[in-house]
This record gives sequence, structure tokens and C-alpha cells, in this order.
Amino acid sequence: MGMSITTKRGDEGKTDLLFGGRVGKSHPRLHAVGEVDELNAALGLVRVHARDITVKEIVARAQQDLVALMGLLSAGPEHAERYANQGFKGLGADAVERVTAESAALEATFPDGFHGWSMPGDRGGAGAAWLELARCICRRAERAVSALPPEDQPGNPNLIPWLNRLSDLLWLAARVEEAPAGDVSA
Repeated sequence: MGMSITTKRGDEGKTDLLFGGRVGKSHPRLHAVGEVDELNAALGLVRVHARDITVKEIVARAQQDLVALMGLLSAGPEHAERYANQGFKGLGADAVERVTAESAALEATFPDGFHGWSMPGDRGGAGAAWLELARCICRRAERAVSALPPEDQPGNPNLIPWLNRLSDLLWLAARVEEAPAGDVSA
């Protein structure tokens, strides 16, 4: 039998970090992990409700990166080397480049560009509405990671750019989801 989820170790307001150590549940590092976790959950709803296969694939890759980001935040700078040496996935410049390229590819499907403000839910698609919510959560996660004190920064210069690019990608994916089926130029 595996480990029980109910450990009771958090009953006094503290939680375990990856590779040891305990911090209060209101600790900035835990706050950042929670924001990223919420983003991952929202993207799960996108995968359930999105109709566009490319959007679903983009979201699945982003979720894998989010798990890596949560691990990096949970390990912290004091265990970054150990995290990498144990074979956990990191978040490198290649991930930033991939999200940038995915954004460029989606944006290219709109030859007339974009006009006016987007209104979440306006076109009735659940996938698009969930993408908009995920984009807002992504911005909040970006702020939480940016606000970490220096001693809690994971020491990875790719995290903030990746989150920043991801929010743009989620906005573009929402436009794809809003377009009438087979017509992303709408």
C-alpha cells in the first residue's frame, strides 16, 4: 500500500518542502506554488472543454512545464542542483522559446490581426472562457513568483519570461477557441 494523502503534518499550519524543510502555509514560496497549481487546474478544464486539438496539445505541454515549475519552487534555490541531478524536469530557455514559437504560430493564423478588446465568454465557448481565466491566473502566478524574496528565488532566469509568454499564448489560444469552427481568421 502506498503513502496516505492524509498525513496530518499540515494541521499546525506548516508544510513540507521538496527535499526537506518545513515552512508556514502562508510562506511566499508556498503562495507561488499554489498559484501555479491553480493555473494547472484551470488548464485541465481547458483540456476538457477546448475544441481545437492544437490548443489542447499546447495546454498539455504547458501543464508538464507547470509541474516542473512547482517542483523548482518547492525545491528552492538550496536544492536546485539536487533537483536537477535527480532527473526532475527543469524549465530552460528552450521552454521559453517553444512558448514564444507557439504564440507566433497561433498569431499567424489571424492575418487581419486583432481589433478591440476581448470579452471573455462573449462568443459562448467554454474552452475560450477557461483560457481567459487561466490567463488571469497565469498573470497572478507570475506576480507571485516575481515577488519571492531573493532567498526563495529558484535561481532560474527562465521562470518569469516563461510565465509572461504563457499568458500571451493563453490569450491567443482563447482567440482560436472563439473562432467559428474551421475559421480562425474571424
